Amino acid sequence: MTSRRPSRKLFPRMDSVPMIEVRDLTKKYPGRTAVNGISFTVGRGEVVGFLGPNGAGKSTTMRILSGFMPATSGTARIAGRDVFHEPDEVRRRIGYMPENNPLHLDMRVREYLKFRARLKGLGWSRSRTRVDTVLQQCGLVDVQQRIIGQLSKGYRQRVGLADALVHEPDLVILDEPTIGLDPHQIRSVRALIKELGQQHTVLISTHILSEVEMTCSRVLILNRGEIIASDATADLEKRVDHDGQVVAELAAPAEALQEAFRDHPDVERFDLTPADGDYQRLALTPRSGVDLRPLVYELARDHGWQLRELTRRRYSLEDIFVHLTRSRKDEGPRR
Repeated sequence: MTSRRPSRKLFPRMDSVPMIEVRDLTKKYPGRTAVNGISFTVGRGEVVGFLGPNGAGKSTTMRILSGFMPATSGTARIAGRDVFHEPDEVRRRIGYMPENNPLHLDMRVREYLKFRARLKGLGWSRSRTRVDTVLQQCGLVDVQQRIIGQLSKGYRQRVGLADALVHEPDLVILDEPTIGLDPHQIRSVRALIKELGQQHTVLISTHILSEVEMTCSRVLILNRGEIIASDATADLEKRVDHDGQVVAELAAPAEALQEAFRDHPDVERFDLTPADGDYQRLALTPRSGVDLRPLVYELARDHGWQLRELTRRRYSLEDIFVHLTRSRKDEGPRR
C-alpha cells in the first residue's frame, strides 16, 4: 500500500507568509516601557526603514526580532516561525548587524568570515563558497587577508555586512549601518543596501533620513515605544501636506503684493520677505487646501511682474519625521 502525499492546499505557500509579523509586542524594564504593544508586518522583498528618536524602542525591537532579547509579551514571527518558540529556526533565516558591530579584530577578514559561516551551520564546502560570494558582494576581495583591526571604519562595516549575509538569510536586519562613516563610505554602503533589496528582505534602522528616502520602499516610524506611521514615503507626505503652501518669487512692489493677498478669501496667511534685487519672496498658505499657484501666476501675468519661482511645497522625510514625532510629544505624557 502506497502512502498518499498530503495535498499542498493543506499548507500555506511560504511566499504568501509575511517575512516579519509582529503582534502586540511589549518590552518592559523596571520603571519604563521600551516597546508598548506594537504591531506591524513586512512583506517578502521589501526594504523598510525603521525610524524614531533616540530611546523610541527601535534597537530593542530589532534585538527581540533577531532573538537576542526576550519580549515581555506579544508575538513575533519571522518567515512564519515564532521567534520565542523556534529561536534556532529564526536565527537561520536572519542576518543581523547590530549598531556596535562586534568583530574579532585580531582575525583576518577571510578567516573571520569562514569562522562565522561555520558557526552558523554551513559545511566546509558551502562555507568556502559563501565566503567567496560575500567577499565579492561587499567589496572585500582586496582586503581579505588583512587583519580586521587594521581596517578603516568603512571596511569594518563591510565585514559586518558580509558576516550578516554569509549564511544567505531571508531577512537582513541592519541597525545604524552607516554610523561613523564618512560621505564616501556612506555612499558605498548605501549602494550595497540597495543591491541587498534585490535578493533579501531588509529592515534598516538609521538616523540618516536621506538614506531611507534613497533605499527604502516603506517607512515605519516608532515614537515613545509605539508605531505612529507605517506607509510609503509618498503616502506619509499626505499626512502633513494638508496646507498646500505655495512659494513664489516675483519682481513686484511689496505694497502691491500685500494688498493683493492680505484679505483674499482663499489665503489663510502669507509671509513676504525681500529677495535679491527687485524680487520679493512670497509664502502663501491657502484655506481648505486650495491650489494658489494659478492665482499667483494670473496676478503676475496681469501686472507684468516677472515670475522666477512658483512651487508648491514638498515635504522631505525629515519634515514628516519631525512633524509626526513632535505632534506626539506635544500631547504630553500618556496616562
